[in-house]
Amino acid sequence: MLLTLRDLRRIAVNKMMYDILIVGGGCAGLTASIYGARAGMKVLVIEGSSIGGQISSSPKVENYPGFMEISGMEFSDRLYEQAMNLGVTLEFDTIQKAEKLNEGFKLTGEYGEYEGKSLIIATGAKHRHLGVPGEEELSGKGVSYCAVCDGAFYRGKIVAVIGGGSSALQSAELMAGYCEKVYLIHRRDEFRGETALAERLKTKENVEFLLSSVVEEFVAGEDGKLDTLKVKCLISGSVSDVVVNGAFISVGQQPDNEVFKDLVSLDSTGFVVAGEDCKTTCEGVWCAGDCRTKAIRQLSTAAADGTVAALSAAEYLRG
Repeated sequence: MLLTLRDLRRIAVNKMMYDILIVGGGCAGLTASIYGARAGMKVLVIEGSSIGGQISSSPKVENYPGFMEISGMEFSDRLYEQAMNLGVTLEFDTIQKAEKLNEGFKLTGEYGEYEGKSLIIATGAKHRHLGVPGEEELSGKGVSYCAVCDGAFYRGKIVAVIGGGSSALQSAELMAGYCEKVYLIHRRDEFRGETALAERLKTKENVEFLLSSVVEEFVAGEDGKLDTLKVKCLISGSVSDVVVNGAFISVGQQPDNEVFKDLVSLDSTGFVVAGEDCKTTCEGVWCAGDCRTKAIRQLSTAAADGTVAALSAAEYLRG
């Protein structure tokens, strides 16, 4: 059987021992690759789907230092080009197994095996979705999963925040400072988040609680953007129309770290246990970005994590 250039390249990648293996090609992973390469390390980034992570699908980024405005796709492309120009190797593969060797680590993917002297986990996290009609179609067209990222676009307008944890309450409080009206929709009759946050929201005249209620559908207007929420009261069973310009879904995030559970410690929700130094419970392994335990998950904090993890890995390798 004749081997293609792609096959030959993959064989070469599989046989090489890298200084730093990075799983994840989002902001954290690519930033780590840039700092690793600049530190003189041989770096391999393994990405399972597409470069850039969640931010690549964002139509507009306005809260990253140095850019007044840039699309998520362009931001991701610039990171990718910078990493490639520094000699970083990129492979598209889905990692299925991670194990520690006598000297370094071995990752087994769908298409190959990869070995390295150190490892950075940067798999990111996905926002949990409601899974109701209209949600996916209107994502980026009025439906958002990040009030900090997109809230300023709705200044003076009417929005809804969906969720009952502290993140949802914080998002509602943030939006209350921007918007004419904020609906806070939660499926239970009381919030799971901090009591102090809920009490502060009760004092705001432009915040209305819709408790024991769920969104059953996101409806577009004539312009193709979100216009109405179909909200069902779980007590009466009645469905009402709530007219809004935007909706922020804040029902948690879901990491994809299961493959690393025998290598590093995960918390009860699946996030890698690591502090601001990005060190995990396994020597030689760091975790960067949204997939680690942390309070703030933003583009800038992902980049910061990538920097810390890569420079720490380089120092570790130099002994």
